[in-house]
Amino acid sequence: MKNIFLALDFEESSSALIEHAIQLGNRFNSKVWIVHIAAPDPEFVGYSVGPQYIRDKRAEELRAEHRFLQIVAKDFQDMGIDAEALLIQGPTVPMILEEAEKLKADLIITGSHDHSFLHNALYGHTAKKLINKTRIPLLIVPV
Repeated sequence: MKNIFLALDFEESSSALIEHAIQLGNRFNSKVWIVHIAAPDPEFVGYSVGPQYIRDKRAEELRAEHRFLQIVAKDFQDMGIDAEALLIQGPTVPMILEEAEKLKADLIITGSHDHSFLHNALYGHTAKKLINKTRIPLLIVPV
C-alpha cells in the first residue's frame, strides 16, 4: 500500500479521515495524496457566472480550500509521512476515480455521511457510488 488517496470534503468529519490516513501512512510507509474535489465552475455545468464579484468570491473560496489542503499536507510531512495536496474541480465521483487511477492509488479513504432522503435523491451518495464503480480498495469511514 504505497499510495493512499484521501478524499476530503471539509466537513467536521475530516479529522477522522485524516487520523485514519495518518495511521495507515505511518504503518505502511505510504505516500498520502490529500485530495479535495471542488464543485465545477458554473460555466462548466451550463450556468452563466454572473457579476465579477461572484467569480472573485468563488476564486477566494478555492484559494482558501487549497491553503487548508497545503496545511494538512505539511502536518503529514512534519510527522514523517510523504504527502501531497491536490485541489481538483469537477464532478465528485468521476474525479475521485480518475485521479485515483492516475496516482496509482492502492487505497481510497473517504467518509460516509448521513444525509436526508432529499439530499441523497438529488445528489446521490458518494460512498455508494464509489463502491459500485471502483476496483481500488476503499476504506469508508462512518462520520
